Amino acid sequence: MKKQDLLKLIKRRKSSRGLFDGNRSVKPAVLQEILEAATWAPTAHNMQNFKIVAIDNKSVLKKLSELKYAISPTFLKENYPQLSFTEAELKKRKTGILAKRFPPSWLTTEAQKGKLKQIPSKLGRQVSDESVLLLILYDPKRRAPDSKNDFLGVMSLGFMLENIWLMSTLHGVSIHIMSLFGNEPVKSEVKKMLNIPPSLDIALGCRLGYSSDDERMLRVRRDIKDFVSFNKYE
Repeated sequence: MKKQDLLKLIKRRKSSRGLFDGNRSVKPAVLQEILEAATWAPTAHNMQNFKIVAIDNKSVLKKLSELKYAISPTFLKENYPQLSFTEAELKKRKTGILAKRFPPSWLTTEAQKGKLKQIPSKLGRQVSDESVLLLILYDPKRRAPDSKNDFLGVMSLGFMLENIWLMSTLHGVSIHIMSLFGNEPVKSEVKKMLNIPPSLDIALGCRLGYSSDDERMLRVRRDIKDFVSFNKYE
């Protein structure tokens, strides 16, 4: 691969929050290459402290889709500083996301102040359509040496996820990161349902499929000069 092609691939990588195409599924050979990419991710001290549960069985996905969760007031309140309400504002800030990616109920004054009551919901179509769900697991007791709060171990999960993301993008497979699988009560219910041992924790879920729409949302990034300084901090 030429360096120009690698940079193009990195720029193509994005999050897909919409529904996936119910007429297309991720082929086993493609999924195998995505998982192989995970094995070659750099990890702290080469501990490779992760396991993946890949779920492609429709009946299992259907059971997961019935699980209930709630959007917490803290989640909504702490999202507000990241929101822009116009494309012009987002282009100027160069970070964050457009508010229109949130449902209207998340954008009220109550939600902004963290006073909105928890919003109950089901996972629903997020996991019941033609998709593969990867659950990223790790052993929190296997801390990377001399790493406070296992910072290096958690960072390693990020490296592994980026490998998955880039290989998926190369195959035209869309990805949706679902952090709610690492939160209660969903986490405990999923561990019980899938026989995940108590010693392992769920970091997050990763939904793979083919986007049913273009999702042509404005994407912004900082200029290099905005976050890099040479020889001393400026």
